[in-house]
Amino acid sequence: MKVAVIFGSASDKPVMKSAGDVLREFGVAYSAHILSAHRVPELLAETVRTLEKEGIEVVIAGAGLAAALPGVIASQTTLPVIGVPIAAGGLGGLDALFSTVQMPKPIPVATVGVNNAANAAYLALEILAVKYPELKEKLLSYRKKMKADFENEYKEAAL
Repeated sequence: MKVAVIFGSASDKPVMKSAGDVLREFGVAYSAHILSAHRVPELLAETVRTLEKEGIEVVIAGAGLAAALPGVIASQTTLPVIGVPIAAGGLGGLDALFSTVQMPKPIPVATVGVNNAANAAYLALEILAVKYPELKEKLLSYRKKMKADFENEYKEAAL
């Protein structure tokens, strides 16, 4: 099980860190890369080819503003790509959300909420769980615990 986490600039690292945190929590190996679709397109293409050869199975890609990174990666691979729109500039991430979610056919990018890299990691885990039963069991246990924790909080919060 391997995931690549790619983001467009060092300033995106605080948002994308939560993806790594979730993947680590579930014991899923990942690599992190800072690559720009606009500034180093050749290096990005080369890296995507290398990641495929190394057995990466899902890509999480975060970018702000025009947010071309997830779509450019998706255009270069048939691996599932999950886009994380990042709030940057004056539009609060709406520009990145629209750019990521509005990919033309037949190059889809699964898209999570603005700055929600953790959800991208959870989606990556679900994709991988189709192939890896042990990961599916971890996810089921996690959700069972989450439900029990919520139910306990709800009972304690009753007035």
